[in-house]
Amino acid sequence: MGGAARVTVPMAESGVLAKVLQAGEALGRDSNDLDPALGELLGPNARLPEGNRVLLVPLAGAHGAAGAALFLRRPDREVFRTEDRQVLCELAAHAALGVSGPPPAPPTPAPASTPTRRDGDRLRFVGAATRRISRAMELDEILTGLCRAVVPTFAEAVRVHLREPLPVGDERHAGPVALRLFRDERFPTEEGSDAVPLADPGAAELCEVRPGSALAEVLRGVRPVFTDAPAARAALSELLGDGVEFTVPEGQRAILAPLRGRRRVIGAAVFLRRPASAPFEAADLLVAAQLATHSALGIDKAVLYGREAYIADELQRTMLPETLPSPAGVRLAARYLPAAESARVGGDWYDVIPLPGNRVALVVGDVMGHSMTSAAIMGQLRTTAQTLAGLDLPPQEVLHHIDEQAQRLGAEHMATCLYAVYDPVSHRITIANAGHPPPVLLHQGGRAEVLRVPPGAPIGVGGVDFEAVELDAPTGASLLLYTDGLVESRLRDVWTGIEQLREKAEATALRAGPDRTPSLEALCDEVLDMLGPGDRDDDVALLAARFEGIAAGDVAYWFLDPEDTAPGRARRLTRRALARWGLEELGDSVELLVSEVVTNAVRHASLPISLRLLRTDVLRCEVGDDVPQLPRLRQARATDEGGRGLYLVNRLARRWGATRLGTGKVVWFEIARP
Repeated sequence: MGGAARVTVPMAESGVLAKVLQAGEALGRDSNDLDPALGELLGPNARLPEGNRVLLVPLAGAHGAAGAALFLRRPDREVFRTEDRQVLCELAAHAALGVSGPPPAPPTPAPASTPTRRDGDRLRFVGAATRRISRAMELDEILTGLCRAVVPTFAEAVRVHLREPLPVGDERHAGPVALRLFRDERFPTEEGSDAVPLADPGAAELCEVRPGSALAEVLRGVRPVFTDAPAARAALSELLGDGVEFTVPEGQRAILAPLRGRRRVIGAAVFLRRPASAPFEAADLLVAAQLATHSALGIDKAVLYGREAYIADELQRTMLPETLPSPAGVRLAARYLPAAESARVGGDWYDVIPLPGNRVALVVGDVMGHSMTSAAIMGQLRTTAQTLAGLDLPPQEVLHHIDEQAQRLGAEHMATCLYAVYDPVSHRITIANAGHPPPVLLHQGGRAEVLRVPPGAPIGVGGVDFEAVELDAPTGASLLLYTDGLVESRLRDVWTGIEQLREKAEATALRAGPDRTPSLEALCDEVLDMLGPGDRDDDVALLAARFEGIAAGDVAYWFLDPEDTAPGRARRLTRRALARWGLEELGDSVELLVSEVVTNAVRHASLPISLRLLRTDVLRCEVGDDVPQLPRLRQARATDEGGRGLYLVNRLARRWGATRLGTGKVVWFEIARP
């Protein structure tokens, strides 16, 4: 329903409407006084919507009831909610400040000091103060905005007490309500002046609001009150603690304003003036009401915003690796930083996935957007990447399948991703990219370069082919994978940030010295120093990998024909390799396990079998064949002729497993070195 009308209604002092306006409480369909009041206001034949779509809000002026505002919604619209009622009451109170006007009195010759001029000043002050409070998103910023707006323009001191703990949404805490002093701000004065003497040692920082107490009644009343009345002064005494009679100036120089959020009272604010200052006027109660309303709604918003940010950040962190694996031939370090603004959770992630043959997959990605949905989509894409990595697919195929999964989740979900596979034996790395910033490679000598990788289309576009490039991974070099939050901000474009990252990596290596390489942890910390204060518009994921490789002398590799003689030959080759490495004491157990695994492979394979031994911090054995079916550990029966090989492997090896490949499978086990 649109439009506005001005209606003049004669109002009997004893009528229901007059009582409603004097009471100052908004009326909805839940009140028995609404229909009689509307009858007096609109007449008996007025047609109004059914249900809770009618709201009558009194306009309480500085000198009494100034009028009423009637809000209506069409029958096809939803009913007024608690939040709607709060906002409309706030708007009505704001309007009342402008329409209340002065009481009937002869005009004064000094226009600068007329009540009309003072009301205009108050209206402008309230507008500026509420805008300042409403801009803030965090609790401390809101309280700071309130204090700086109030002191010294409206009062010389302000104290803000909030519930401990602050309720979030519909939460209801059992037990008594307690208010804690959150902010105490006052205007600095010269020594010897009449400052507000509120630093009394008896002032309490924590106050319990007892049911039925004077403080509870004032808070229930919602409206600000002067503290010169006995009941209000008793309430203030409860709030501030013993000694209040000596700390608060006499007269109308203190206002106690309840802070009511969307659903309940969340605290109280006390506005004070010095004894020598002019006392508050009746219109100042409206100012205090506006300040209290905006502050309370802002605090509600900040608490909800902070809780959402905490939940989203925790959700995202639980989807990231708690610890990084320690694969042979590569050292790893990682960092994750949420966005500087609260609740600006994004979809950045990183992952490290061990692969067969001591290879390792390095993954970093970024789901576009900042929301709980972004974090949830990130978790699904990360899980998809882990599953695909377990199939040992080429990097470009992994991105292709991730892209298909993103399209199934919804066309609006876009992401970038870089997937790399490092082989410490061949000292090579294969990289596929889906619209992600290119990695930076820091060589052992201190030179850093931005790797040229195919840019690719973002994940979720669909219908595109991804390419992979194979590059050298020199021993001692460090690879930096990162999300765009590290290199892009309001202060710089992404390519400027990438160049700054390259320069930062070089400078870090230079400070370490020509004969030393900075640790990965130090390198990550130095790189994150690129982000200045307030320069983190997006969350940041950083994954650093230092290539150590596996020396050729630590690898032994053979092919065996799938014949009955293969297990015996495998034992002899294993014995020679262990002797060459000085690991003869492992001979019996390793030869036994190699023989069992090779025997199983010979039984099913049709092509040559591969046998590889790797000496790292452990001794690892890998046996590959062309049969994709994975072996399963089972308990052999007494009459079975076979089925005990994997049982022995499970008992004697430190770890073992089987991985399906595109051309078959690999069964591996690890033995601890002496």
